[in-house]
Amino acid sequence: MMRRTPALDAAGGLEKLTGYPHHVLTWVGDDGYPTSVAVVASIDSTAGTAIVQSPAGFDLPTDREISLTGSHIRPQPGYGYDERRHVTVWGRVIGAASARITLRAEAAWGWDEQETPFFEYSERSVGQSRRYFDALSVERGTPVRPRLSIGWLTLRATRLPFLSATIVPVVLGIAVAAAHGSFDVWSALLTVVGASFVQLGVNTANDVFDTAQGADDANVTPTQYSGGSRVIQYGLLSLRQMATIAGGLYLGAALIGLLLLATRGSTALLVIGILGILLSLAYTAPPFKLAYRGLGEIVVAVGFGPLMLLGAYVVQTAGTLSWEPFVASIPVAVLVALILYVNEIPDRRGDAHAGKRTLPVRWSPGTVVLGWDLAIVVAYGAVVGGVALGILPVTTLVVLLTVPLAKRVHDGLRPNYDNPYGLMAIMAANIRLHLVVGLLLLAAYVVVLVANAVAPGIPMFVR
Repeated sequence: MMRRTPALDAAGGLEKLTGYPHHVLTWVGDDGYPTSVAVVASIDSTAGTAIVQSPAGFDLPTDREISLTGSHIRPQPGYGYDERRHVTVWGRVIGAASARITLRAEAAWGWDEQETPFFEYSERSVGQSRRYFDALSVERGTPVRPRLSIGWLTLRATRLPFLSATIVPVVLGIAVAAAHGSFDVWSALLTVVGASFVQLGVNTANDVFDTAQGADDANVTPTQYSGGSRVIQYGLLSLRQMATIAGGLYLGAALIGLLLLATRGSTALLVIGILGILLSLAYTAPPFKLAYRGLGEIVVAVGFGPLMLLGAYVVQTAGTLSWEPFVASIPVAVLVALILYVNEIPDRRGDAHAGKRTLPVRWSPGTVVLGWDLAIVVAYGAVVGGVALGILPVTTLVVLLTVPLAKRVHDGLRPNYDNPYGLMAIMAANIRLHLVVGLLLLAAYVVVLVANAVAPGIPMFVR
């Protein structure tokens, strides 16, 4: 279990100061500027005092608040720094004699990287930073908040890099339809754009609902793959602005969906489209809040697997359904659900605090890892079974080349389970597994398309 830095009181701060061989005394001079000087301090944490020798050339103040600091940092060439820690004790002088003063400790503050990782420490300071900006805004009479360029803000707020979760199944569905002799370039482009709008709408809407229900605010261990975009928490966008963005994206998706219904429409496409919108909203929106009830993985699997892939297939075939695109969607669906599943591991404390009962919140670490193992067997088993039954082309067996990458994820889950920042490399590998499997499935269908064009007699299915 990750340790938490306890709140420091004056006695605790002095006790920590005894672990530092050197100290720095700081005070604000009569001119309003701070002065810091290295000193020799004798600390008595039991008495709550520190005796400081006056350094040559300095008259130490006796009529104002002063602070005593100890710090440590270790350079790591080619890496940066580690073993970072510091502690500062504030107080006032209660005695002065023989070129020395006695400091009575009144308050303390510090941080130790061994107790709280740097990124978590930064997140725990977000509330204080927001209060500072709010106070500064009141003082200046104009809003003061952090800023990002419109490009970086868009990238962060929408989590644009995660669009592979949509593009992979949609393009794969289009490829399966093309292998069946159905392909229309304009409807294919509209499908990709419309589906992308849906995912970006889901991403932004989830931030809105998770913030409104306290899940993202309670999360102090976000990573680049988990914990939401954080744009609301960091004051980059307001809750209302984020909700407006989500509404605009859903509106764009709906308009494209209506256009596709008018030009390539069918009952199947209408049902798939309605289900997709409803599931995306029910994921975190009240009253359903499916992700809060341990059903998030199922929603994501269905939405970014069969619905996306079959939807793209149905657009191309003008309403025709087939078992092949459904079976092809299973490994994609399972692997995209596993992205969410693993990304929930570092969020589990904040999620539990907010009542978001995800599977990693409900289950023990051993059960979570076992769940991942069983799901990955289903993903690969669907491909092998699909080929054996003659539903998928034999070329799709190429996905078995990713088994070593899956093993890497498995091997890294348990050792890094309680280390959110050590888990980031495993989360990255897990995301890459979904992408590579999807691309290999797409490549398998490209081979089928080429074979059908140049050598239609080559068998592509087990009969």
